[in-house]
Amino acid sequence: MRATIRLALFAGFALLLSTGTSHAYLDPGTGSILLQGLIAGIAGGLVAMRLYWTRVKSFFKLDKKKEAESKK
Repeated sequence: MRATIRLALFAGFALLLSTGTSHAYLDPGTGSILLQGLIAGIAGGLVAMRLYWTRVKSFFKLDKKKEAESKK
């Protein structure tokens, strides 16, 4: 498994180093799309955190209740 990961990393680095110059044009809309993607990623992360927050809280509350019962 490690050999496969090493081979993939080597291939990725070799690909990055072997690229030449590119003549690309980035229009003003590109920055807008990148900004929208960043905002969407942050919003998605916050929604996911909100969905699982009650599970995280209940997990830690459950541990505290078990500790309190074991001390009695």
